[in-house]
Order: sequence, then C-alpha cells, then structure tokens
Amino acid sequence: MTEAARVQPATGELCLPLADDLLRGADAIAEFVFGSAKHRRKIYYYTSDAKIRMPHFRIGNVVCARKSTLLAWIKQQEGIR
Repeated sequence: MTEAARVQPATGELCLPLADDLLRGADAIAEFVFGSAKHRRKIYYYTSDAKIRMPHFRIGNVVCARKSTLLAWIKQQEGIR
C-alpha cells in the first residue's frame, strides 16, 4: 500500500486522499466535465439556475466538487429519460 492510500480504521476500506478527488474552482470542474476551462460559465449555470443542479459545494465564494460525486451524478442522469 502506498503512502497516498490510507485504510480507514473502522472498516479497513481503502481511502484515497481527498485532494485527489477534489475539484476547486469552476475552471477545474469545467475541464473535468467538458474538457475545457472555457466552459466555466456553464458550471455557474448548472450549480445555480439549472432545473437539475450539479452537485457542488462552496468554500467561501469558490465553487468546488468531488470527481466521484460528479461521476455518480452523471451516471444517474444517464438513467433518467
């Protein structure tokens, strides 16, 4: 096991560091979801005004999201038709 991966004491499950899963800022989220930071305005729309909102949280005024949460949300959206 590497130093980067940790085992939670109660469960024994492998737990990756939060930093590897965290996207900080609309540019980083847009790069992850759309492949380009130029789509950052879409991130602001999807986190505030869209009918179905993208999962996110804020640290101060900075929009943040977890990669794993976004992937699960996208997978869920694919099932809704």
